Amino acid sequence: MVLCTVALLPSAWTHAVAADRLRTTAEAPAADVAVVFGAGLWKGRPTPYLARRLDAAVELYRSGRVKVVLVTGDNSRREYDEPDAMRAYLTGHGVPDSRIVSDYAGFDTWDSCVRAKRIFGVDRAVLISQGFHIRRAVALCGAAGVDAYGVGVSDVHDATWYYGGVREVFAAGKAALDAAVRPDPHFLGPREPGVALALADADGLPAD
Repeated sequence: MVLCTVALLPSAWTHAVAADRLRTTAEAPAADVAVVFGAGLWKGRPTPYLARRLDAAVELYRSGRVKVVLVTGDNSRREYDEPDAMRAYLTGHGVPDSRIVSDYAGFDTWDSCVRAKRIFGVDRAVLISQGFHIRRAVALCGAAGVDAYGVGVSDVHDATWYYGGVREVFAAGKAALDAAVRPDPHFLGPREPGVALALADADGLPAD
């Protein structure tokens, strides 16, 4: 019983941190930036799970709740490019290319959160993911210094959903460790102006 309790503590932490920061797309607070986390590609296109995350971003953009969408995912090999596939999906659904910023080194949730803050200068954001992942994303982005609210998109509770839920119990342990130790992401590098330029475009301001 003690071991089970200890094993579940990280998951309890993510739930506690995110408890009052989860919203629907209709209830999401206004924020300059929405962050969409990658969720895999199928034949070069977003999987259904990722497509539903992107649909939520489209809804937030159309409603005026966000001005810019930061897509963060894996581009660790030439033939696999989550951010560009996410960008193509968004532009195909009416989000202007100039309002989309790509993070090609979002290899896991912690990396995406740290890079959003330290590379792209995001201080406040609405995060978009599936319900089983969004609490961990909110907790980790909070630990990285981003004032984050989460939109957990709904999905059919199929095998993938239940797998994701079980996986989160173990992933929460790594999340708690990342939040405590705060390691640098796999790739850091210099700050990038993409979000600032996209916001200037959204506000009709001249780029610096």
